[in-house]
Amino acid sequence: MMKHEQKSCPHCGTLFECKVGDVRNFQCAISLSPETKSFLSKTYYDCLCASCLIHFDKLVKEAEKHRFPSQKDFFIEGLHYYKEGSAWVFTELYHLLRGHCCENGCRHCVYGFKKKKVRC
Repeated sequence: MMKHEQKSCPHCGTLFECKVGDVRNFQCAISLSPETKSFLSKTYYDCLCASCLIHFDKLVKEAEKHRFPSQKDFFIEGLHYYKEGSAWVFTELYHLLRGHCCENGCRHCVYGFKKKKVRC
């Protein structure tokens, strides 16, 4: 009998039980669009909780309605970014529309990249 494994979702931090040996009840059994599966295959994520899988499926569907803003004049506040003081903070949708991870450890990175801490 295969044991289930406790995992922490790398996107939201929620603890969940990975039931990879239980085909009917495991997290990954959620029906995702082919586009979402393709996107997730390009990320740094391992297992995601059910809520985050659903979140990314909705985000990918939302991204299909928009194009990446090619010029600063095309950026829409609240959609592509929000302001924190004078700084622009890019949203998950912006990062998804961008199409790749810049590996800078962005606050709303949808690719799951985390900068490794360097010890001196």
